[in-house]
Amino acid sequence: MKLENIRIIMVETTHPGNIGAAARAMNNMCLSNLGLVNPQCPIGEIAYARASGANSILDQRQTWPDLASAIGDCEYVFATSARLRTLAWPQVDPAEMADKVVAFNDQIRVALVFGREHSGLTNEEIQQSNAMVCIPTNPDFSSLNIASAIQVLCYEVYRRHQFAPETPKPDSQDTIAASVETAGYIAHLEKVLVETEFLDPEQPGLIMQRLRRLYLRNELTRNEINILRGMLTAIEKRID
Repeated sequence: MKLENIRIIMVETTHPGNIGAAARAMNNMCLSNLGLVNPQCPIGEIAYARASGANSILDQRQTWPDLASAIGDCEYVFATSARLRTLAWPQVDPAEMADKVVAFNDQIRVALVFGREHSGLTNEEIQQSNAMVCIPTNPDFSSLNIASAIQVLCYEVYRRHQFAPETPKPDSQDTIAASVETAGYIAHLEKVLVETEFLDPEQPGLIMQRLRRLYLRNELTRNEINILRGMLTAIEKRID
């Protein structure tokens, strides 16, 4: 996998020094694709000072208003978290994450998502990912500085990438569907489930979260998404 296809995404970061330190950590490990979701601070002198020369990463950063937009063109998304969630999500450690990333072919785009300094990622944001990455730490003091967490994951990817074999180029329809394509299918599914009265929109429970977990866990391809959406369209025609 190409290292430039790995996007480091920071969500609503409040301190510019953390963004600069993240750029430095990325540059150490030959990663350069930095994305910011609704940053809560200016990217100015403090950020560039903490970047310690990794200015090009800050200069070329991309900014989005929300996480869905930031990961929309990515085929696989890892969300980082220091704690377990109410609805269990597929979970890997940094080494497992890196093994999976470097095994992807050169057409796959991967996002590593990092949350807010004070509260991390919300459950809704976690549920937009294929898997959650937890860095093993002292259970009595598990909070990592965001730049330190980025350094750990970037190191694991870089270390394995150095010795990873080349992967064959797949057929474009057999590659994993992009996040926006999977999200579109899940929204379509929810609409049909409501129309068939399988899902009560007033009391949906955890049905859609569980279905989202099911589909994201199984890494649907573009062909599979097209088949599933075609099935939903056929059902809608029968309903009409």
